[in-house]
Amino acid sequence: MQEILTINQIQQFIYQGFVRVDNAFSSEVAQEARNILWRDTGCNPNDKQTWTKPVIRLGMYNHEPFLKAANTNILHAIFNQLVGQGNWIPCMSMGTFPVRFPSSEKPDDTGWHVDAGFPGNDPANFFEWRINVKSKGRALLMLFLFSDVSEKDAPTRIRVSSHLEVAKALEPFGEQGLSFMELAEKLARIPQKEEVLAIGRAGTVYLCHPFVAHAAQAHQGINPRFLAQPPLLLKNDLVIENKEEAYTPIEEAIRLGINR
Repeated sequence: MQEILTINQIQQFIYQGFVRVDNAFSSEVAQEARNILWRDTGCNPNDKQTWTKPVIRLGMYNHEPFLKAANTNILHAIFNQLVGQGNWIPCMSMGTFPVRFPSSEKPDDTGWHVDAGFPGNDPANFFEWRINVKSKGRALLMLFLFSDVSEKDAPTRIRVSSHLEVAKALEPFGEQGLSFMELAEKLARIPQKEEVLAIGRAGTVYLCHPFVAHAAQAHQGINPRFLAQPPLLLKNDLVIENKEEAYTPIEEAIRLGINR
């Protein structure tokens, strides 16, 4: 198996909850994708008067540039390292895209949260989707930078090591887990951690443990930010106890959080 991440990077993923991968896909692919996204925003990239909203949400994309970005040899090798050889489903669509623009209007979606992995009683209601201690359905949270992102360009805020506290909070609720909103409420009582900003050049990808708390923020820069946050889906359930072979880094992190 090809190994891209070093031992130190894998330890960072286990203990801090994320790893940054530079040049995960090419700047040319990023540009091709941005051309499609600009068209769908309905805004003119050369006319700031058309940038009237702080955020425009675009849906799922399966055009060639997006599939190229999601399925590079580098990323596939890292998925095997973090999640287990072949225990993930290739990403065949990219979304959603919260495209963030410089604006005096504050966005209304900047709360801390953990992305859910499986539906609740009403699959159409995202706030009822659930998360359990085995991260049912979801292997990774991924942040794909399709534009250069500086500290002022509304980079996603990542709460370092929050995945360990989230694992501990989820454990008592077993297979059923908690809903998106129930866990969001518990995040307010979890000890505050250091924050890292998801900055980098177009083509950078942040691969995060699915339990990592993260949040959006207002854009204070000049150029719109194009970022996708697709999940990496699991092929088979994670195992966090009584596993015959070695635990994967994603499993090790959960075990660390629940003191196994």
